[in-house]
Amino acid sequence: MTVGEMQPQSGTGSPPDVLDGPFSTRQLLRVDEALRLADLGTGLIFSVFVGGLDEPIREHAERLHRQLAEPDRSVLIAISPNQRQLEIVTGRYARKRIPDTYTKLAALSMVAAFGGGDLTGGIITGLDQLASHAGKG
Repeated sequence: MTVGEMQPQSGTGSPPDVLDGPFSTRQLLRVDEALRLADLGTGLIFSVFVGGLDEPIREHAERLHRQLAEPDRSVLIAISPNQRQLEIVTGRYARKRIPDTYTKLAALSMVAAFGGGDLTGGIITGLDQLASHAGKG
């Protein structure tokens, strides 16, 4: 099932849980497309987590990253809007292609968009910048 597909509910009349978050269906589709393009363009695996992060924030983001299918080739963008926190975690192989300097630049662009109230735009901008820096893989 893709992000935009509706899953039939057994008489509950309520939307799927995925739509209970801060995004509209259109915004989810835009983020999904940005993730797809970043993955295809780089050969890396990009993921986005939006939700609460336990303290210490960085350690929680790293735990989430380790749970991904291929953490060495993965990039995780973990965002907690309510805590005003952003972490970008890169795996061993991904870090060779996207050094910390570039993740910091992407984070600055994302924070600027988030500050303007554009969570979706910030995520898409960050994905695009990280993928551009990684180049073709």
